[in-house]
Amino acid sequence: MESSLLSYETPVRLGFFFGIFAIMAAWEQVVPRRALGTAKAVRWTNNLALTALNGVLLRVALPVTTIGTAGFAAERGMGLLNLFPVPYAAAIVISVLALDLAIYLQHLMFHAVPLLWRLHRVHHADLDFDVTTGARFHPIEILMSMLVKFAVILLLGPPALAVLIFEVLLNATSIFNHGNVRIPPAVDRLIRCLVVTPDMHRVHHSVNPRETNSNFGFSLSWWDRLFGTYRAQPQAGHVKMVLGITQFRSPRELWLDRMLLQPFRSEHGGYAIGRREEAAR
Repeated sequence: MESSLLSYETPVRLGFFFGIFAIMAAWEQVVPRRALGTAKAVRWTNNLALTALNGVLLRVALPVTTIGTAGFAAERGMGLLNLFPVPYAAAIVISVLALDLAIYLQHLMFHAVPLLWRLHRVHHADLDFDVTTGARFHPIEILMSMLVKFAVILLLGPPALAVLIFEVLLNATSIFNHGNVRIPPAVDRLIRCLVVTPDMHRVHHSVNPRETNSNFGFSLSWWDRLFGTYRAQPQAGHVKMVLGITQFRSPRELWLDRMLLQPFRSEHGGYAIGRREEAAR
């Protein structure tokens, strides 16, 4: 069964990605949370061009997938879960939780290390917040994130099915929690008991460094509550809050060439954790 997953990985992941993307894009049109401040045609064209570029570069640079890495570890008995007699269902649950925690910690690291923040700020420099923001990452960050996942998989030894479930959830929730959609407050509070909602994650995209350095979770909302990085609402409210970062406010910065060059331009700014007091002055 596990080996057959390699044949279906790409269609399953792409199917969920485009399906969730279409649903969220339609939802944004019907009940948007905020009015967009910049031209949607420009943002969508360039954000999606960056997404497509990342997909091509990742395939060229790292032809091995996370599911393939899980199969490699299983064949050689590598990883903690391959060393102990853990029931298959328990191994899947443990693996999904462990991988999600690893992504939370990775996200925290990209905010804590100024050099890594240079890469990650491409995601935060979007002047609006909608479904395309969830796929807007610098290629070097995407490559580094994949290497982190490889390392966690080799250390943990998760079942290939667990890795597929995790990848589908990560892609789906990243698209969902970046949606510019209105959810009734009572429903939002209920949903965010388990997963990160758009209102919860939008706080993370605030121009205010103290709010940027909160709500790091991508899928499960538990980690922020557990590690004290949870912030329920933005100080200015969701409608009036300013999004993005202070360094790149020109609409020209939304273009693909500028996004690719952002990590190599200007100072890192005051958003890296530990430097927020400097930015608040």
